[in-house]
Amino acid sequence: MPNRKATRYCVLFFIVHPATRLSRTLPPSSTGVVAIIPARYASTRLPGKPLADIGGRPMVEHVYRRVEAAASIDSVVVATDDERIAAAVTAFGGRAVMTRGNHRSGTDRLAEVADTLTCEVVVNVQADEPLIAPSMVDATVSACVSDPGIVMSTLRCPIRDLADLHDPNLVKVAIDRDGYALFFSRAAIGLDRATGEGAVAPPVDKHIGLYAYRRPFLLTLSRLEPTPLERAERLEQLRVLEHGYRIMTTRTDHDPIGVDTPTDLERVRRLVSAGAPA
Repeated sequence: MPNRKATRYCVLFFIVHPATRLSRTLPPSSTGVVAIIPARYASTRLPGKPLADIGGRPMVEHVYRRVEAAASIDSVVVATDDERIAAAVTAFGGRAVMTRGNHRSGTDRLAEVADTLTCEVVVNVQADEPLIAPSMVDATVSACVSDPGIVMSTLRCPIRDLADLHDPNLVKVAIDRDGYALFFSRAAIGLDRATGEGAVAPPVDKHIGLYAYRRPFLLTLSRLEPTPLERAERLEQLRVLEHGYRIMTTRTDHDPIGVDTPTDLERVRRLVSAGAPA
């Protein structure tokens, strides 16, 4: 009987986390607008913040649904370095992508995802803004795409309380006559010589950390070195101004509550329980 050698086959199985499928699920359109929600689990004052329960749903889902409702947005994705957040997003039917855990800033995390896309505009929405209005997203995108020369846009709202002007947790922005940002600061900007108080009327407003970028500019921004004022104020948008670029701003009457502390979280929970859109 002839000697028959047994043939052995080696079959490899790869298990792919759903959150790694970003490039296959987001639209390839070069004219699209993609909203990215960077979400970290680590937080000094409120660990696990994106997963905090609000009305029976995680905070990140509230943000996702509101951004998804914006008419200007083609796709939404959560960028995270924590599998618990990625799992929560996929559980409610959202898209998530795992990013590196060693990013020096949220902008870098955003750029890692944007580098895999071919869209025209990328929108950066904070994961701790569960009450953000879809119209705010639309206004930010509209400002960015209104002029080919605009590479970045953001939002501002009126300062209604003088105490806010001196609150270092609230960022102020001064603008020029065309709506471009002149400066961002945690301190009061400008001084009324007659009263000795900081000026509260335009052109100084409260800044809202919602951004739209031309995708190529976002990738350029992530490669720029951090700047002295950026480091001092811990405001990444100052890097843009210090490197000579401009940021268009749009004014809104909306002033949503961001969640930075347990007190903020309880306040938002009460609002949602009382009937605020969830």
